[in-house]
Amino acid sequence: MPLAPNGKLDRKALPAPKDVIRTGTDHDAPRTALEVKLVRIWQEVLVLDQIGVKDDFFELGGHSLRATALASKVSKEMHVALPLRDIFHYSTLEAMAQAIGELEKQEHRAIPIAPMAEHYPLASAQKRLYILHQAEGAQQSYNMPGAMSVSGHIDRNRLEAALLQLIARHDTLRTSFEMVDGEPVQRVHQHVDFALEYSTAREKDIDQVTEQFVRDFDLEQPPLLRVGLVQLEQEEQHLLLFDMHHIISDGISMDILVDELARLYNGEELPPLEIQYKDYVLWQQAEASSEQMKEHEEYWLRTLGNELPLLELPTEFARGEHRSYEGDKLHFAIDGQLNEKLQRLASQSGATVYMVLLAAYTTLLHKYSGQNDLVVGTPIAGRTHVDVEPLIGMFVNSLAIRNYPNDDKTFRSYLEEVKESTLSAFEHQDYPFDKLVEQLEDAWVPGRNPVFDTMFVLQNAKARTINLGELAFEPLIPSHTVAKFDLTLEMAIEDGMLSGQFEYCTKLFSANMIANFAEDFLEILSQACEQPDIRLEDIQLSGSANQEEEMEEEIDFAF
Repeated sequence: MPLAPNGKLDRKALPAPKDVIRTGTDHDAPRTALEVKLVRIWQEVLVLDQIGVKDDFFELGGHSLRATALASKVSKEMHVALPLRDIFHYSTLEAMAQAIGELEKQEHRAIPIAPMAEHYPLASAQKRLYILHQAEGAQQSYNMPGAMSVSGHIDRNRLEAALLQLIARHDTLRTSFEMVDGEPVQRVHQHVDFALEYSTAREKDIDQVTEQFVRDFDLEQPPLLRVGLVQLEQEEQHLLLFDMHHIISDGISMDILVDELARLYNGEELPPLEIQYKDYVLWQQAEASSEQMKEHEEYWLRTLGNELPLLELPTEFARGEHRSYEGDKLHFAIDGQLNEKLQRLASQSGATVYMVLLAAYTTLLHKYSGQNDLVVGTPIAGRTHVDVEPLIGMFVNSLAIRNYPNDDKTFRSYLEEVKESTLSAFEHQDYPFDKLVEQLEDAWVPGRNPVFDTMFVLQNAKARTINLGELAFEPLIPSHTVAKFDLTLEMAIEDGMLSGQFEYCTKLFSANMIANFAEDFLEILSQACEQPDIRLEDIQLSGSANQEEEMEEEIDFAF
């Protein structure tokens, strides 16, 4: 191993990642016990069977979420703290194993079981959702609906029994929320009344049925989950509808719920949960006073503590005094050729697809707003401790990523800045967003979201068909649409292909305006991938001859 003068591992001299993807061929099989263990962890995180020591984590499908999961598993099983930045720097298994071998051992700290109590405090993210739920017009804004098409004979009694087992298994599905002495608390109930909602419908009414299934939740009345089974006209064709409140769930939780429901329906016995959500909440509170959390706080205050920029996009309609949650979505696709160029640029830059897309999106915002200082929000899974992986609950945190697009910068140099700001934000992801909002004096502006008004999301988890003997479950896209932010760009990777959608506030933007946003986003991405050294100023938007004049006209009557 290459050593520095002080006898420590010279990380800069570690083997560089190879350009060619290899998948566990004989000559690059693991050679040490550490490599064997790391291969197994990679297999779990990447859901792959064949992995060799020359393989690159990101070329095999790794991304920021999986990198966080990797660091968590390495911490538990190898008893070392692997920095997220090191996963990017030493992304081949060979280099990563050597870097891990140099790290000091540390004891893995399991989340302790909380003492029994009448009620428990709220997690940081839950507290913000509790407050937002009370806002005018926001009652359904934090519902999490889902729908699945079910083919085959389904046993209603068996399905309901599986749901009751699931509710008994997860405390969060038996939890209510209320105020005690002026503070919101959560109460875990031993038993809650639950029944599968059953109805019939015609195929042509599916959208209406799924939309009507989404209703207000009373946070004081558990469970904050409803499940419906809809018999369609065609024999052995059903809809399985879900609706949960975000205060007890997140995207990963929905995956866990569907997976465990299918296994319980099939008669499987699930391994017992080592901890429950309330244990995580009390552990999170204890961690709030740690030295590491103080470092996280210092980073965020240093990054966002000076005057926060307000995103001033041109809008079709004037902004009101109160936020509106009325929204719609516009879908678009990225063709295979552009997708290949994007992947190549990410690989050549030592970046991820997420970083390239974020750089392109903030370039779009810069072009439309004329601003050189932008804050974009991004959700993070928040499951940095391996103990919480199997839990249903609200773990998602929001990161406010600040970037400085400037006309004089090339896209390549700007991408480097975005890469650095993203890595830094992810390294400090454990600091609760609502705590940050409390610390920032100018975080709240009437009619706006705190800190940022736009979000960028990259979904790497693809929808999958679940087969259970005679039953096949196919996820459907729910029609329920709200806009939690002015503008959200959500990209999705499925089977190696990229697609996107803009979710937007219809009280600010028209469908035609958002269509222009999408067209210009693709144009920026295309030019940046074709000419990475192009200056941001020289990137042309579609219809560029009239673009600036049109933008000025829109701004004039919108503000």
